[in-house]
Amino acid sequence: MKAIDIINKKNNNEKLSYEEIEYMVNSYVKERISDDTMSDFVWSIYYKGLSLDETYYLTDVMIKSGETIDLSHINKPVVDKHSTGGVGDKITLIVAPIAASAGVCVPKMSGRGLGLTGGTADKLESIKGYKLKMSKQAFLKELDEVGCSVISQSEKIAVADKKIYALRNEIGAVDSIPLIASSIMSKKIASGSDVIIIDLKVGKGAFMKNIKDATHLAKTMVKIGAYYNKKVICTLSDMNAPLGRNIGNALEVKEAIDFFKGNYDKRLYDLSVYLSSLMISSAKKISFRSAKELVINLLESGHARNKFNAWIKYQGGNLSKIRDKAKKLNVVSQTSGYVNKIDSLKLSKLVFDLGAGRVKKKDNIDYAVGVVLNKTLGDKVNKGDVLATVYYNKKLPDMKEALTNCYLIEKKKAKIKKIIIKTIK
Repeated sequence: MKAIDIINKKNNNEKLSYEEIEYMVNSYVKERISDDTMSDFVWSIYYKGLSLDETYYLTDVMIKSGETIDLSHINKPVVDKHSTGGVGDKITLIVAPIAASAGVCVPKMSGRGLGLTGGTADKLESIKGYKLKMSKQAFLKELDEVGCSVISQSEKIAVADKKIYALRNEIGAVDSIPLIASSIMSKKIASGSDVIIIDLKVGKGAFMKNIKDATHLAKTMVKIGAYYNKKVICTLSDMNAPLGRNIGNALEVKEAIDFFKGNYDKRLYDLSVYLSSLMISSAKKISFRSAKELVINLLESGHARNKFNAWIKYQGGNLSKIRDKAKKLNVVSQTSGYVNKIDSLKLSKLVFDLGAGRVKKKDNIDYAVGVVLNKTLGDKVNKGDVLATVYYNKKLPDMKEALTNCYLIEKKKAKIKKIIIKTIK
């Protein structure tokens, strides 16, 4: 086989065989073909697409490029949860302990943030002492004893995906549905769970900008899961506005702590309850209604909060010591009215510029910086009210203006859309 022949074949809209995709992926992993050649192959997929069978082939090859985790010995229902990333997305910190407190095992391997969206690993690392790296044996022991564990992604799982994803990020070939689907599903299937819940963000602050493309991606992932006898459920959630009130690594951990104390943003609460109910109902094979009643009880009784504390403590974290040292700047409203929009993309760019994000995986970030929204969607605002507080360690020349420009305040209150768009099974 020759790489150029395979690339030309895809460029001519011809269907690739399993062996051809396997040759390209494995040759790249073993450094038998260059970054430039693999870039040409990735771009051919980006522009010409892949059939469902070809997407499955790519997923399977990436799974087989590394190790897989066997969770069959765990004597509890197991569910994995994945988010495609969004602005202020601290959902894993909330739903994992809720589901675990219901007797469901939640194994989670999380990556670091790249670009404008933060990674769960970064948020957890803002807690002093939290250990992201654990041996497979320690990871499985925690799942057995606590019920949930969140560690950094293993370098040995879906090895090909890590290398190809880094290349895609470098050349800008990120928003391709078959490439996204195979990337997500190779890691999820290799991680061993039979039930996989995916929170697929849609809107300005997400990879998927519109419902049509997000639906296509969701259906593709559900079908890939079926190849492996995995139950995959995708919930499309709105990311035109940020999730919750806090954006920034340490700030989002603080919002999760407040959540379990009963202080929460409505949109964050609605999505957290919905996803954790979906996780519990699917894993325990009970009705969604029964699962939701259980979730609300676990939150109100404090059991979910206790599980959150136990999980963080087990992995060495100290919730009284968070890397949150930063200066504060209050930004006040110059007008009165109602908050009808908060531009999540503009907001994420501001937080990124403050130092909360990275371009490359090895870049250092500032865990403490970010924004806390004092006024959010639907809130009434009077002139002079504090709209938000910027947490910074390096002062940007235009951060007050940048924050103000994220808000649309109008005299008439607009209808706020529900955060949950639809669920695809």
